[in-house]
Amino acid sequence: MVSSATETQNQHPKLDPGALDSGAVDSGTVDKSGTRVREMFRQIAPRYDAMNHLLSLSVDRYWRWRTVRMLRLDSDEPVLDTCTGTGDLAIAIAKKAPSLKIIGSDFCYAMLEIACRKRRLQTASESIEFIEADSQALPFADDSFQCVTVAFGLRNVTDTDRGLGEMRRVCTPGGQVVVLEFSRPRLIGLRQAYGFYFSHVLPRIGQWFARNDKSAYKYLPESVGQFPDGQALADRMTAAGLTDVRFTPLTFGVATIYRGTKPKEA
Repeated sequence: MVSSATETQNQHPKLDPGALDSGAVDSGTVDKSGTRVREMFRQIAPRYDAMNHLLSLSVDRYWRWRTVRMLRLDSDEPVLDTCTGTGDLAIAIAKKAPSLKIIGSDFCYAMLEIACRKRRLQTASESIEFIEADSQALPFADDSFQCVTVAFGLRNVTDTDRGLGEMRRVCTPGGQVVVLEFSRPRLIGLRQAYGFYFSHVLPRIGQWFARNDKSAYKYLPESVGQFPDGQALADRMTAAGLTDVRFTPLTFGVATIYRGTKPKEA
């Protein structure tokens, strides 16, 4: 069952889906409005997981595994996975720490329905809850989670800085904010090959496999190309109020894990 919302953010509200459409596009020309992004993911939701594993040759599983290994889970406080999509990272965290309460939030109900089915099939843990919510106005009180994560979702948020600010807000002092996101390889040659695959091959495969117009998989390279990565994203996390921000490139820089800490109160 998917939960959804309606009160003030300090009382576990459930959001009005219409609120998701506000805000300007973060940068560039990619349309990241809530309406467009939600509808795009609604259309591709039934084949989203199979498509991801195919296009990444299942390396995305390894990337999530590495991310979970970097989480600092040293208290009984819950964990939030925002932009959870079909719940892969939330489920992976639950497998590592089955006694912890895990909440996965996303603004696309169709993706969350799949996450709920996967939860029943992939883990015996009953500690995972999926909630329909906007990552730019999370319906949780300040200092609620020992760790706040997002995997391949931050670049889809209309306002990146607002999304990071919300992740920091709901994280406990001393807790972690962890981002797994696509990035651009630095090696000459590999960077060009990666760009060609993302721009020309991936959209065509996506169109055929997902039986959808190729705009969803055309959006992927465009959004990755215009999203900050490496030190640029680390700087955005620092500007959002996180400290000790570090990043670890994976698979020659095709993806990167970013980690920051919310400062402890003085």
